Amino acid sequence: MPLPDSETDATPPHPALLLHSALETIANDHPVAVELGEVFAAEGFELALVGGPVRDALLARDVTDLDFATSASPDDTERLLAAWGDAHWDIGKEFGTIGAMRRARGDAAAVTVEVTTYRSDVYDPTSRKPQVAFGDNLDGDLSRRDFTVNAMAVRLPDLTFVDPFGGLSDLAERVLRTPVTPEQSFSDDPLRMMRAARFVSQLGFRIEPGTFQAMSAMAERIAIVSAERVRDELVKLMLGASPRKGLRALVDSGLAGHVLPELPALQLEVDEHHHHKDVYEHTLTVVDQAMALETGPDGAVPSPDLILRLAALLHDIGKPPTRRFEPGGGVSFHHHELVGARMTKKRMQALRFDKDTIKQVARLVELHLRFHGYGDGEWTDSAVRRYVTDAGALLERLHRLTRADCTTRNKRRAARLAADYDDLEARIARLAEQEELAAIRPDLNGDEIMEILGIPPGREVGEAYRHMLELRLDQGPMSRDEAVAALRQWWERR
Repeated sequence: MPLPDSETDATPPHPALLLHSALETIANDHPVAVELGEVFAAEGFELALVGGPVRDALLARDVTDLDFATSASPDDTERLLAAWGDAHWDIGKEFGTIGAMRRARGDAAAVTVEVTTYRSDVYDPTSRKPQVAFGDNLDGDLSRRDFTVNAMAVRLPDLTFVDPFGGLSDLAERVLRTPVTPEQSFSDDPLRMMRAARFVSQLGFRIEPGTFQAMSAMAERIAIVSAERVRDELVKLMLGASPRKGLRALVDSGLAGHVLPELPALQLEVDEHHHHKDVYEHTLTVVDQAMALETGPDGAVPSPDLILRLAALLHDIGKPPTRRFEPGGGVSFHHHELVGARMTKKRMQALRFDKDTIKQVARLVELHLRFHGYGDGEWTDSAVRRYVTDAGALLERLHRLTRADCTTRNKRRAARLAADYDDLEARIARLAEQEELAAIRPDLNGDEIMEILGIPPGREVGEAYRHMLELRLDQGPMSRDEAVAALRQWWERR
């Protein structure tokens, strides 16, 4: 199976240069790390900056979280942090982790730290949760981490670099491998396989062949991991710089078959326009194109936007169950957007997404084909109003999803579709200026309906309100006299 490519083919920087720069960054930008090391050393304990902060410093990424490992017991750590910080918490004490916060002082910004006693966990093969056991040395603690690039440390306060598993070399080469055998690592914690795909997306790393083979052989072990943790890794993957590569890692390894089976299922389906090898390839392209349409922080859809990216990923999952072979060799997927919306809701519920996110993504999947047919010139102002009203707060995302869904290689057709959508957006803007489209309401509210018809609150008021809304969408704004007359006419007919 093909392995995910690295983010760049450029010659990797020399490890020594990475290390020199990283140690300077830690010393200059995070003096609190050195200070905390002195606090622990004064009591006879070891302290080291570990894991993600070290990796990110080496990659010249912003270091936002300071995670430490120590030889001190949780009780000793709590005592030291209570004296050092302005607040501390022991919510992770069972796992050896104590947190602390120190408020800003002078030129120094506020800082939050977490310190964990050296660990040497033992795993139950039927459960992802470790049986916590505290270790007595840093190398042993690093050996239980997911990948070598996360198994590096900087001893404090003297800034001594510790790399027992060759993580610096792997980081320079942008390769993911495990500190121990991948079979042992993934057996201990199957979620690490999902993390590998996530780091492919986030950091542009590639997965070392032996590690990838172990992922493929052990993919079914992901089933013992909670849906919430799988979801969190999928979200981080989708918000990364290159979700396409992370998704390929999930599919090619077989993991997707267990956590998102709708995605590999798309490989069996031929796009009805024969523009792509299969709908799977089309889907990955739509994800890329949707990301490219995200905006800056002050724009309509700031990047990265999880709702838009998930909708792009799932927009065509209704095609496999709706595929039909038509006379003459054609293929159709009638109503796949409706089926796909139901499938989207079901899969996202299984992954324990929150209700609002599920509702928004499923609605975008349901609406993603609504635009097709607009170029035939059959859309009235009423149809445009309904398009805007049905999209509601999702309109800007729907604009981008619809545009991203055009992956045809026919330049003339692509240009025509783009021009048609430009025209639709212009019509929406004109109508919005005239009619406040974003907040369309009937020309009469519920209180007015009850007063005019002389009826109490109840089902009939709701029916009248919906009728007046339909009139508003079909005909545009009416004067009060026109609205009253239309209401009375409907009531008499009723």
